[in-house]
Amino acid sequence: MYDFAPTDTADKATLYADLISAADALTGGEPDPVANMANVAALLWQFLPDLNWAGFYRLVGDELVLGPFQGKPACIRIPLGRGVCGTAAATRETQLVEDVHAFPGHIACDAASASEIVLPVVQDGRLIGVLDLDSPRVARFDSDDAAGLEALIAVIGPRIS
Repeated sequence: MYDFAPTDTADKATLYADLISAADALTGGEPDPVANMANVAALLWQFLPDLNWAGFYRLVGDELVLGPFQGKPACIRIPLGRGVCGTAAATRETQLVEDVHAFPGHIACDAASASEIVLPVVQDGRLIGVLDLDSPRVARFDSDDAAGLEALIAVIGPRIS
């Protein structure tokens, strides 16, 4: 049994270090990418405050398809280049969106979402999918979140491809 708990008073650097350590422990040695995505989505939900969605979209053919997540039901398929997730996939760059309502072409899977961060997962030059986090709070995510989540992707990326 695993018992991972975020430190209540941790600064973001410590919070992400703890999150990455927990993700490394859970995914290390597990060859199933879906199981690893599911556990990482659960850890994100547990560790990060003010989220209303956390999970993965996998690249299947030429579109993103819903993968393991925590939160309300979500859009199942997203074309590359469309919305925040599709843009992150098409550009292979982290998308940090303070106000999703100001993002051209935003796809509203949950009307409560106000801000979003989406990170591409790329392994050996191949796009695997994206990690998507939504918040009901405007400007919830910042450059510290981007850096922490990019470090997380560096550890788990090979384990979800």
